[in-house]
Parts: sequence; C-alpha cells; structure tokens
Amino acid sequence: MRVIGIDPGLRACGWGVIEVDGSHVRHVASGTCRPEGDALCDRLLSLHTLLRAVVAAQAPDAAAIEQTFVNKNGQGTLKLGQARGVAMLVPAQAGLRVGEYAPNAIKKAVVGAGHADKAQVLHMVRLQLPGCDPDSADATDALAIALCHAFHLRSSSRLAAALKA
Repeated sequence: MRVIGIDPGLRACGWGVIEVDGSHVRHVASGTCRPEGDALCDRLLSLHTLLRAVVAAQAPDAAAIEQTFVNKNGQGTLKLGQARGVAMLVPAQAGLRVGEYAPNAIKKAVVGAGHADKAQVLHMVRLQLPGCDPDSADATDALAIALCHAFHLRSSSRLAAALKA
C-alpha cells in the first residue's frame, strides 16, 4: 500500500510517499510544493495544481495530513487552514480517505516523544526510511505523517482482525 503524507503550507507544502508491505516500509518519493502568486487565491490555486500533479504521479492508496494548530497569529492560522483545506481536497478528489493527526501524535509515533525537535524527526525518518533525503523540513514532516498513518492503519487492521477472531 502506498501512503502519502502532506504537511500543508502556503509557502512550502511538503509531501512524502512511502510503500508499506506488512511490517516493511520503504521510501518512494518526497518533495516540496512551492505555490506561486501574490494573492491568496492564486497561491491556493497553485497549491491545488501542484498537489494534484503529485497525487496523479504517485498514485497513493491512502493519505494523511497534519492537523492545524492554533498559534498566536489568528490571521496566519486562518491562512494555514485554507492551505490545509486544499491539501485535504486533492486526495479526496482522488477517492482517498484522509487521516488527520496532531503534530504531537506524529512525533510520538515516529520518534517516541511528542515534543521531539526537527532534528530528531529527521533522524528517525532517515533511520526508518533508509536512502531518503528530504529536500526540506516540510518534506521530512510529510514523511513522518505518512509513517504515522501507516502505523495507525497497521494497528487498526490488527485490532479489526483480533475482534473478528
């Protein structure tokens, strides 16, 4: 199963795709979409176009995105929420359900600590996905989101199997 993780943003939107086969996980691709335009509507349209191209090229089976955290700047939070809406729309248009995870849950799943810093996340992503070299912190976060979703999918399928038995 292919899983795409998306770390939404208006300036840089990270994406990462992993392949999951049982307990084996491998890096497929990752990158950073950099939307163009000055007006918010232009940046959102650019983000939509860029993410559609990624989803079409990578053909994921599942998708996950980071939940928005509220910061002190309400205007910034609203803009991030709009980028997040576009980032959720694109996989939904491709027929995928989109898992949502809080930043601390992602870090806990990948690093083992909910308040891990960026360097720790990068280290654990590289450790779990040998050979990957994310081009930005956003791409690293997207791979971590994909890993978190893969772990949750695997746990929920094990739980479902145990409940059937």
